[in-house]
Amino acid sequence: MSGIERYPNLFKPLRLGNTYFRNRIFSAPTGLLDLTPQFTSSFDHMAYFERKAKGGAASVNIGESFVCDYDPGDSRYNIFMMKDRIYNYNELAKLADAINRQGAVATIELQHPGAASKRNGKNQMAPSGGPNPLDPSIMRHEMTEEDIYRVIDEFSDAALYAKSRGFGMVQIHGGHGWLINQFFSPFFNQRKDRWGGSVENRARFGVAIIDEIHRKCGKDFPVEIRISGSEMFEGGYDISGGIDFAKQLEGHADLIHVSVGNPKHPASVEYTHPGIFMEGGCNVHFAAEIKKHVSTPIATIGGLSDPDQLEEIIATGKADVVEMARGLICEPDMAVKLRTGREKEVHRCLRCFQCVNEMYQHGRLFCAINPESGKDREILSRHAVKEKKHVLVAGGGIAGMEAAITAAENGHKVTLCEKTDRLGGVLLCETGVYFKSRVGDYIERQKYMIEKNGVEVRLNTPVTPEVVAEIKPDALIVAIGGKPIRPNIPGIDGANVIGVEQAFANPELVKGKALIIGAGRSGTELGIWLKEQGKDISVIEARETVDPGVYAVKIAETGLEITAGTKAKEIKADGVLCETAEGEKFIAADTVVLALGVAPLWDEVDALAGFAGEFYQAGDCRKPRNIIDATGEAWTMANLIGRH
Repeated sequence: MSGIERYPNLFKPLRLGNTYFRNRIFSAPTGLLDLTPQFTSSFDHMAYFERKAKGGAASVNIGESFVCDYDPGDSRYNIFMMKDRIYNYNELAKLADAINRQGAVATIELQHPGAASKRNGKNQMAPSGGPNPLDPSIMRHEMTEEDIYRVIDEFSDAALYAKSRGFGMVQIHGGHGWLINQFFSPFFNQRKDRWGGSVENRARFGVAIIDEIHRKCGKDFPVEIRISGSEMFEGGYDISGGIDFAKQLEGHADLIHVSVGNPKHPASVEYTHPGIFMEGGCNVHFAAEIKKHVSTPIATIGGLSDPDQLEEIIATGKADVVEMARGLICEPDMAVKLRTGREKEVHRCLRCFQCVNEMYQHGRLFCAINPESGKDREILSRHAVKEKKHVLVAGGGIAGMEAAITAAENGHKVTLCEKTDRLGGVLLCETGVYFKSRVGDYIERQKYMIEKNGVEVRLNTPVTPEVVAEIKPDALIVAIGGKPIRPNIPGIDGANVIGVEQAFANPELVKGKALIIGAGRSGTELGIWLKEQGKDISVIEARETVDPGVYAVKIAETGLEITAGTKAKEIKADGVLCETAEGEKFIAADTVVLALGVAPLWDEVDALAGFAGEFYQAGDCRKPRNIIDATGEAWTMANLIGRH
């Protein structure tokens, strides 16, 4: 079955205003912390968005662009669209052209933070004055009529400027606790004039912005508005409020983009940015409900990356457009792959937030499972493979599979040897966990790509010097993984001690009261999973502090106890003797689970180092790695072969 036959609704063109969109897949605003010091696009910045357009998305949104003088302390990462601080004239046109010439519609998101800003501690413009109810340290300045009309002009002037530079649509951010949302939400807006009180009055500000954009840019110039279909916290409006807002936008907006929540509120952030514990498309029902009440086209977003689900959403009328942020970071070529019948090749987002972490740590949106993502400049500038070689990959885990696929796609003959009877490595133990099922999907995708690219796979084959001598490869990539860390403490070999991999694969081994030693990713996820099964679980961590990160909500929901500054000193049959700042402490436990990470297999690697002209290491055998490090390293090493 061809891609068009399988996804007929997903690839049905759409017209908004006088703009043509080639399908229903839109790249949602992600932003990219990769501007130059002059606030212009770097080569990487342009290549990132151009790649999404090449990948077949109908609209590519370059992300947050401010219509006001917003300075949260990281403004070097933001595009400014005010008259006195406007983004470079030519650079914005180049960016739009890079998207448009690939057949997509260049879109820009315009926003004003209002009281969501902490700009140098100054009072922030907002519909109502006084302390911000979500952060009392922020004092709000109640906007006057003059302020309101000035901001309306700022939005519309920015939209006109974007249109003049080649953008085919603008998105107005009217959700997530930004200024337009603050006006519509009764939680933030206590005004008694024509800008507050009734639904019509509270929606007036957003409607006026859209109308003024249409007045200046033309009625045929499409305006998309993102709203929170529900604020998802106590005191905020629910879906009925989202419906009310959408009804007021009817006849004004060309596309209503339904998101949910307010990232500033801990109760709603997991819905605004769905993580591993949420179902795919967890917010679609908000868009579907709003669509019942308006004729304006509706876009949905939230944990989307499954191709069949995308088609089902459009086919059943739940929404007219599917928008993805992380889904298209993970797979920028999704639309092209689906249209050409290559749905099995699609990388499906794990929702692990590694891309977000990378953005703030390194200024680039790298994906954990797709090593090409974020490396668009490197791909564009890479020269051809000069010499095709025979490549031996030692190890069929995450790094080894990626290395084998990449080398084979570059035209090399590849042999992959794995010491066990299955490909997938250490992550196989997690595939039975409901919130890690996408890891299993990823492993199956990699196995499919290995088969498609003709890689010779030898299971139950540890790579020894004798095996290398027999195969005689031109290049050897060693990706044999690591070994679980087992500190030299009394009792660690006791019958009541198991490893984290064993616990994931066989949870029945965790009996009675259990203690997990190590509050890293594996230890925390295992603790949450077992706690949800009703097991008596607690976690200790030697580090003085533990940042729960994306696990914070689930830790609170399950009541998982994590105690930092607690180091295991001795494991006994009935518990663990620990060292703490207050002295020794005994924690009773029937089962002890070690989740202390892995150590590299340097000796095993050294034994293979002299048997091939080109020799590389990737993954845990070089240094303990997470998925993004393992895949990125393997991809990079495999791409070096034959190019020297």
